[in-house]
This record gives sequence, structure tokens and C-alpha cells, in this order.
Amino acid sequence: SAADKLGTAVTAELAGLAMSHAELSVVVHQKLAEPGADFALAVAGRTVHAGPDGADEVELRLRPHRGANPLPVHKGASGGELSRVMLAIEVVLAHTDPVPTLVFDEVDAGVGGRAAVEIGKRLAALARSHQVIVVTHLPQVAAFADRHLVVDKTVDATVTESSVRALDDGERVVELARMLAGLDSTDTGRAHAEELLSLADKEKRKKTSGTKRRK
Repeated sequence: SAADKLGTAVTAELAGLAMSHAELSVVVHQKLAEPGADFALAVAGRTVHAGPDGADEVELRLRPHRGANPLPVHKGASGGELSRVMLAIEVVLAHTDPVPTLVFDEVDAGVGGRAAVEIGKRLAALARSHQVIVVTHLPQVAAFADRHLVVDKTVDATVTESSVRALDDGERVVELARMLAGLDSTDTGRAHAEELLSLADKEKRKKTSGTKRRK
């Protein structure tokens, strides 16, 4: 069924997002209508409640790790897990989703290293068909951005103000080096930042050329 296919596809995406033992299932059920109910519909010999979105009720259930019971995602997932489930769903449904802008906050919570790079790859892939806004503290994710913005805070005696500024290429290297454990003033930190940017650029070019060939 479509529900089973969606659950399988999202579970496969989660495996690359530091949730290798997680499993998402899509449960579809119908609520029986009360006798004499105004919004009733006969389906396969049963009278079911038909709301403004139809007769089916769909629930996403997540088993975050082996041995855990599947629970509705709003009950069984942490904030970071919920963001990654959302990201996985959006990647799977990227070409059918009419929402033009997606915002991810803390989608990389609790991950680092290779898993963070994989999250960056998926966000970049999603950005080919949507506007994607990501709040992140990980340089591996920030390196995949097409446009890098920094939020600055200034404090005087009575007021704290926040501002946003866009980084040019040179400033971006410095900022990524700073995100790498405060290495902005070292040659090693800047070299690592440039390496991250080069890796991200190669991955995005690879995906773009692959998409063109498939078309």
C-alpha cells in the first residue's frame, strides 16, 4: 500500500541521519460514525465518519530504536528526532510537496561527524526544489548552504540586540573555522573550513549533474 511504501522510504532515509535503528510506520484507520451523524459515509459496508479531510485518519508512528514500542511521532520523538523525521519525509516527498519554504531548527541535534555531512547533503538536495532555511551550529551542515547568514548579538548596559548579516566567501571560511571549536585564528582551522566548503560544493555539483542526466 501507499502507507507501507512511505514508511519504508522514510525509514531508509532515517538510516543515514544518525537514526540507523529507527523505523517509521504509517497507520491508516477510519472512525466509525455515530448513528444519525451528519458527516457519515458508507464505505465497504461500514458507516464511517467523514471529516473535512476525508474518511481516513492517518497517524505516523516512530520506533526510535530497537526494543522500543512504536508511538505517535509527537509523543515518541525528541525535538532532534522529530526534525530528522520531518527532513526524511520532505526528502521522500520533495517532488510532490507544494510547500515552497521549509524551516528546520536543530535538525542536527545530537549528531556530528559523518551523520552531520549526510544531513547537509539531504538539505542541499531538498533546496533544489524548495527554499530551505536551516538553523544550525554544525559546520558540516552550514558548509552546504548556498547563502550563509550569521546572527550577532550586541549588549550594552540596558539592551540586547540581535542582527543578521550575510557572509561573503572569505568571511564564510572564518565563520566555519570558528564553528570548528573556535579555530578561526589558526591556519589549520581555516584549511579545514575550506576543505568542508570544497566537499559540499563537489557534492552539490554531483547531485545537480546527476539530476540533469536523469532528465
